[in-house]
Amino acid sequence: MMKRILVTGGAGFIGSHLCERLVNEGNDVICLDNFYTGAKENVWHLIGRPNFEIVRHDVCQPYWAEVDEIYNLACPASPVYYQNDPIQTTKTSVFGAYHMLGLARRTKCKILQTSTSEVYGDPSVHPQPETYWGNVNTIGIRSCYDEGKRCAETMFFDYHRLHGVRIKVIRIFNTYGPRMAQHDGRVVSNFIMQALRNEDITIYGDGHQTRSFQYVSDLIEGMVRMMNSSDDFLGPVNIGNPGEFTMLELAEKVIAMTGSKSKIVFRPLPSDDPKMRRPDIALAKEKLDWEPKVKLDEGLAKTIEYFKGTL
Repeated sequence: MMKRILVTGGAGFIGSHLCERLVNEGNDVICLDNFYTGAKENVWHLIGRPNFEIVRHDVCQPYWAEVDEIYNLACPASPVYYQNDPIQTTKTSVFGAYHMLGLARRTKCKILQTSTSEVYGDPSVHPQPETYWGNVNTIGIRSCYDEGKRCAETMFFDYHRLHGVRIKVIRIFNTYGPRMAQHDGRVVSNFIMQALRNEDITIYGDGHQTRSFQYVSDLIEGMVRMMNSSDDFLGPVNIGNPGEFTMLELAEKVIAMTGSKSKIVFRPLPSDDPKMRRPDIALAKEKLDWEPKVKLDEGLAKTIEYFKGTL
């Protein structure tokens, strides 16, 4: 059955892949984006499809539509963008959640919030299960994003308890793949672009801090499964790849896969940069029968091909 689905932040890196999946499944999709970090090019191939429409709108303002489901992705997710306008970042997370929850309440539809592994801060528990409450600086340069997303989670659960809104909350761990912005400051896109240009690859800190990297198609599968899961499972649930790599390992892998002449150089670590990040995905396996399928080498190969085409 065709569903009417609203995707906020739908022209972003992740949002565009979600819109593509939902349109291809035959749903009627509204892509809402203010194009602060999203780009029309990401959804260009969908424009003209009868079941897809794109609307320029900022979720800090109310939006009205008759829909069956809402995926709330609107928020800059890379440090370069969210630190450039931290007040707007907090407003997007908090007011965006507020306005979309209001819409979900009025239309009695289901709504999914894309929260983040950043709610765990610089974790003292490893790997991070959903039961861990986090170790977050409330006044640092990353706080606009971390605390904005934490506040949005709070609002989602309060709307559920007070108004019976049908909510779903996922926590996304580092995700990469085609349509990442070249200059968004995320480690995968940074390393690939530097390697393709034979520039020095910059590692912040000693390179032994770890991250887990999830290919975008695995994330989209997890999101759709969460939206379609039974109403009594609200989340939050971690959606990420538990494979853990140091920044040094990632840099060396990218250099080898691109055949680059780049050298690795080290720079001071930014404040509040987490030392390690890896999801415990036992809950996603149990409740959604989900786990990532794409290995890092396979995903990197596809992402490198994409970035070669943008040069």
